[in-house]
Amino acid sequence: MRSKTRCKGLQNLSWISELQIKKWQRALKEISKRAFEQFKPPERMTVSEWADRNRVLPVGSTSRPGLWSTDFVPYMRAIMDAFADESIEEIAFIKASQTSGTESALNMLGYTIDQKPHRLLYVMPDEDTYREFSEERLQVMLTSCDCFKGKFDENASRDGFLKFRGGFCKLTTANSPSKLASLSIPYIIMDEIDKYPRWSGREANPIKLARERSKNWPGMNKLVLISTPTLKEGNIYKAYMESDIRFRYHVPCPHCGHMQPFLWENVKFDSKEPATIVEYATYYECCECHGVIKDYHKPEMLRRGKWIPENECKGRPKKIGFAINSIYSPWITFGQVAAEFQRSKNDPADLMNFINSWLGEPWENLSANMDIGSVMDSRTEVPEHVVPKWAQLLTAGVDVQKDYFYWTIRAWGAKLTSQNIAYGMARSWEELESIMDKFWPDEDGELRWQVQAYCVDSGYRTDEVYEYCNNHQGIAIPCKGSSSPMVSKYRPANVEPKIKGVRPALLYIVDTDQYKNIIVSRLHRPIGIGAWMLNRDTELVYAEHLTAEHRVIRTKGGRQVEMWEKKTSAKQNHWWDCEVYAFLAADLVHVSLLDDLPEEGGE
Repeated sequence: MRSKTRCKGLQNLSWISELQIKKWQRALKEISKRAFEQFKPPERMTVSEWADRNRVLPVGSTSRPGLWSTDFVPYMRAIMDAFADESIEEIAFIKASQTSGTESALNMLGYTIDQKPHRLLYVMPDEDTYREFSEERLQVMLTSCDCFKGKFDENASRDGFLKFRGGFCKLTTANSPSKLASLSIPYIIMDEIDKYPRWSGREANPIKLARERSKNWPGMNKLVLISTPTLKEGNIYKAYMESDIRFRYHVPCPHCGHMQPFLWENVKFDSKEPATIVEYATYYECCECHGVIKDYHKPEMLRRGKWIPENECKGRPKKIGFAINSIYSPWITFGQVAAEFQRSKNDPADLMNFINSWLGEPWENLSANMDIGSVMDSRTEVPEHVVPKWAQLLTAGVDVQKDYFYWTIRAWGAKLTSQNIAYGMARSWEELESIMDKFWPDEDGELRWQVQAYCVDSGYRTDEVYEYCNNHQGIAIPCKGSSSPMVSKYRPANVEPKIKGVRPALLYIVDTDQYKNIIVSRLHRPIGIGAWMLNRDTELVYAEHLTAEHRVIRTKGGRQVEMWEKKTSAKQNHWWDCEVYAFLAADLVHVSLLDDLPEEGGE
């Protein structure tokens, strides 16, 4: 009644026009509307719904700029929406390249800032990564989406700390244990966790520290773990396997409707063709009806796909895991995946990257299963001291000891096909010289093969090695194992011998781990082209040397690395080192350039 009386009083004032009163009424209505919008609770929606309404991908930040559409990457919907599910405390996501993993993490951040403002922590592997992420990804999102206007305080923010109304986003690295240990935050996203150091100083590992920081927020805490996998012992694979329930995305066959995950084994192509051909002649085969699935089928298959659990869970799960590979990516064709494999398959380092980044699977080195039996299985029908008919050159490797020399001689052919033809021990430099100068017979008995180059380990009796190699320049080459991982398999280095009158030698530093990886991968191939083989008469003692080491995981420079170490039960490994040096010698004479021999009777 009081408000009506006041309005009538205003209307009775002759000096106030009716038009002015209407202006005041409209202004009061607008102020009330703004106040209501300011304090009304946010509309309940999922993360994917929020992203579809509000997320804008600026030009230059993606190959598909404009409004975000979860329908384009429908497999990300359940992962993002799990972030807003109050019953879920931990999400582990194994991602492959080009699957929108980081963009989805940004959607979780944006959703929190706009819908559920609170404290939020985002952890990256190192400082360079987090600064790049803050400047080029996160801050770009906050300034390009209208929903953050009036909420994101750009003036009060900096690279590692973004202030918004109702909370903040702290960005830090896994190398900062003090920062991880001092914060109490309910929402934590940890990106690329397989690149984190295993230990942060004297503190617990970064993931355990993050879990400790969020446990003070029961009913609110949310931990998201995202990464491309590395090893089975890596952080993301362990988190995925420890999830209460693990999901794989299944899609329907366009021909029979059978639901199935996209698997590498069903990508069909001719492995004998080069990558340039494979890329355009690859298809996917249904595991049920064996129908041919083309790239144009993929969008509809993804749209109709579902996350299906791999295991059973009693009760309500709190930890859930998701895993996906690049075959699902709408940006990548079946042929591109196959072509990448063709380019990577002959190099263990490249193959590991393919397994991790493209297939989204942890790398399991075959050397972990290497035993004497598998080594002896690589023996061919060609006897000892005989050069196979496919051979085109011989190289050798020498491991120097106090009173004797271990040596091995290996035949090489096209596509790195190789076979050991002889091995043994020499008691003197003169005896070693006579062995390396010897002519070896082919399968027809003709003595026409001689070692073209051999590498001699200079880690022991160094000056003697330099002198010997100086006297056999162009054939005998000094080498030394690297004490740390290298980018390339080997590199040259000039050394100055201590003996007067001896000219400087060109020493080759060799990454023995890389060579041993390649040898083991080729040892597990079937006998034939491209395989690493032994002669028919190879003895058990030689296989014992080759299996004297195994791959182990060690922490170096704050990071987990795989490396070769001698087994505690092993006695000798000298011929294993000789094989590495023989491989190095083959590389130095450009073994990779060898062509297939013409067939008999051909031109």
